[in-house]
Amino acid sequence: MSRYDPSITEILNIEWQEIQKLTKTLDRSVMERIIDLLLRVKPEGHKVITAGCGTSGSVAVRVAHSLSVCEVPAFFCSPANSIHGGTGAIQKGDVVILFSKGGNTQEIVNYIPICKAKGATIIGVSQNDNSILALNSDIYFKVQIDQESDKFNMCASASCTAYCAVWDSIAFTIMKYNGYTKDDLLLIHSGGKVGELLSGENK
Repeated sequence: MSRYDPSITEILNIEWQEIQKLTKTLDRSVMERIIDLLLRVKPEGHKVITAGCGTSGSVAVRVAHSLSVCEVPAFFCSPANSIHGGTGAIQKGDVVILFSKGGNTQEIVNYIPICKAKGATIIGVSQNDNSILALNSDIYFKVQIDQESDKFNMCASASCTAYCAVWDSIAFTIMKYNGYTKDDLLLIHSGGKVGELLSGENK
């Protein structure tokens, strides 16, 4: 037994417990609105753009990838590029998903007037009901985490894990309802172990 085992176990338990809580605290009506909206993105010829800073940015990158895998066209727009022309990609009818735990990160707030001027739908993902992001989103999606897993209870850790799990539940619910097949997955995912397994099934 390693001397680090108690710490490892404690941290894993914190992250597991925070995800467990979400099964009771997430607003399922908001999730239904998001899923309905994202199911219409591809048929209506639109796209999804995600953004976040720091760890929230890493989550935003992953969410964009997961949605794309599920045939919801999506990409990450870096906050560093957003005010230097990057937000030109946002067009009327697009969906912009903004991630900010506190909801007041200036680089993320910058997207709001641009989205509103262009007629894009803003989904704000935060846990601060009174934040600029929450109050100015078309859909405010609260993902509440009570405890991070670092010793200061400050670093985005359990919240990052939770955000990824929640958006997996959204992306793969979309996959269940948009007519997605294994052939669709093989077409866009012919590489790696997934491609190897799918190709073997088709032989």
